[in-house]
Amino acid sequence: MSEQKTGRLYGVGLGPGDPALMTVRAVEIIAEADVVAYHSARHGRSIARSIAAKHIRADHVEEPLVYPVTTETTDHPGGYRGAMEEFYAEAAARLAAHLDAGRTVAVLAEGDPLFYGSYMHMHKRLADRYPTEVIPGVTSVSAAAARLGTPLVEGEEVLTILPGTLPQEELTARLAATDAAVVMKLGRTFPAVRGAFEASGRLPEARYVERATMAGERVGDLAEVDPDSVPYFAVAVLPSRIGAPRPEGAPEGGEVAVVGTGPAGPLWLTPETRGALAAADDLVGYTTYLDRVPVRPGQVRHGSDNKVESERAEFALDLARRGRRVAVVSGGDPGVFAMATAVLEVASQDEYAQVPVRVLPGVTAANAAAARAGAPLGHDYATISLSDRLKPWEVIAERLRAAATADLVLALYNPGSRSRTWQVGKARDLLLEHRSPDTPVVLGRDVGGPAENVRTVRLADLDPAEVDMRTILLVGSSQTRWVKRGAGQQIVWTPRRYPEG
Repeated sequence: MSEQKTGRLYGVGLGPGDPALMTVRAVEIIAEADVVAYHSARHGRSIARSIAAKHIRADHVEEPLVYPVTTETTDHPGGYRGAMEEFYAEAAARLAAHLDAGRTVAVLAEGDPLFYGSYMHMHKRLADRYPTEVIPGVTSVSAAAARLGTPLVEGEEVLTILPGTLPQEELTARLAATDAAVVMKLGRTFPAVRGAFEASGRLPEARYVERATMAGERVGDLAEVDPDSVPYFAVAVLPSRIGAPRPEGAPEGGEVAVVGTGPAGPLWLTPETRGALAAADDLVGYTTYLDRVPVRPGQVRHGSDNKVESERAEFALDLARRGRRVAVVSGGDPGVFAMATAVLEVASQDEYAQVPVRVLPGVTAANAAAARAGAPLGHDYATISLSDRLKPWEVIAERLRAAATADLVLALYNPGSRSRTWQVGKARDLLLEHRSPDTPVVLGRDVGGPAENVRTVRLADLDPAEVDMRTILLVGSSQTRWVKRGAGQQIVWTPRRYPEG
């Protein structure tokens, strides 16, 4: 006797709700199936079945997969997760019995089966045991964009899909950082979702689509939606920004946001900074830092030399005074030897008093280099710039002596350049009057960039010829430790506890 063949499993995407949006392949598979399975709540009504209703025949074996719990509480000993795991295991066993008997099983799924769909739980439990095919469907995201009649993403824009069940703070960060977004699974989550849009500054852009392509469809501005009226089958949409007019309700007038890009590229940007860069009409900054920011259609970039901070700040404020949203781009953290001070100094003049100015923090070079080396800044430390372009060397030397006498770890910015070659040697000699020659010094060059080089040397061995403007120096205190670990790793760290006496 020949061994009986098993049946075939299909995950059938039905699209967003309108039966006319089912694919030809989906209709064919339902017609071929022996068993049609679909999920439903305990009331027994299945949206998936209603979409495919005219293709379900009397001779089809129907398998309703009824959730034991949806939004209500449960007395299952494993809680909600335990109840659902038990349900999925039981549902998979029911489908497996049909497949073992040689029957073809079509599991219906709204939208796309593998996009936030219930089918995926059956797929994970059965696809490795039975021949399986997934029939993709039109997602609610595509349907919502079509109903809004506006581009969802364009060019190099990034689309972020978010479940409304995320914590509000996480939603806020994600919305602030992305170009375009769709937030799904609304219903009871809507107040928190709306709060996230508002906190991220994106509420004026946000649209709302309910039951796209289905009966009872509703489209409007998210800010105008009554929270008590929002069903689960609704999405919030941030459409493309490219070419879009400033949304009604958005703040009038211009502003200046001074943003820190961190020590290198996009990995070091905060969500808040990403959002400010994406929303800006104009980017103003030192050309090297502007080059770290992706080019966006419609944005105007104003690059300049690194030694015209005041002129750059005045230019940015003048643009904002004319109604432009301006991002002044700074490396590292804009408040640490960078552009925030220059902008605020000019903004303090009476003629710019009405121009809003925000300073958005970034990862500064000291923190970046310290993280690469270990934790040399684990105790009290001082941050000093060795550049004597804006203050006399005598002031720098006196501050170095004071910090060294206080036994502070030192983060030394702007240590040298082509025109400043002697400051590092002078600083080293001064510190050796107060520190052991074996004091560890971390040299962090181009941290996060393609030429990154982080290494540690003894203070006595610090060679000024190996230091340039792209390098930061972290000089340990008397307590800083330099330790070799397994696999050749070396770490530098400063204990949080300082010895008494």
